[in-house]
Amino acid sequence: MRPKHGGLVAFAGLIETYAEPGGSEMDTGAILTVNANADIAHIHDRMPVVIDPQDFARWLDCRTREPRDVADLLRPAQLDFFEAVPVSDLVNKVANTGPEIQERSMVGPEPEKARRRKPGADDSQMSLFQQ
Repeated sequence: MRPKHGGLVAFAGLIETYAEPGGSEMDTGAILTVNANADIAHIHDRMPVVIDPQDFARWLDCRTREPRDVADLLRPAQLDFFEAVPVSDLVNKVANTGPEIQERSMVGPEPEKARRRKPGADDSQMSLFQQ
């Protein structure tokens, strides 16, 4: 998924520093989700909340605003905001970080040989579907 017209996307998130009983601290975070819009629902029933640039300051203002002041921003992205682009299954392994993971890929049946060993697979990556 990517923005149809390019650019960056700002997701609504919450951060907090958790203080453990022993005194150590851990920064935590979460991306807020809502029911998916009609463009996304066939892929997943949830989607991240997208904050539009004109709402950045309002979303980030935690000194003078209450959560109820930004509740109207917790909505699905506008229709046609995202586009689904088929990409290589290299994206399924965190060790793969090069630009080739974003190259468009063909969608369709995989050849028999490709099903046995995926591109980027190695002995440390297990598969539930090995033959």
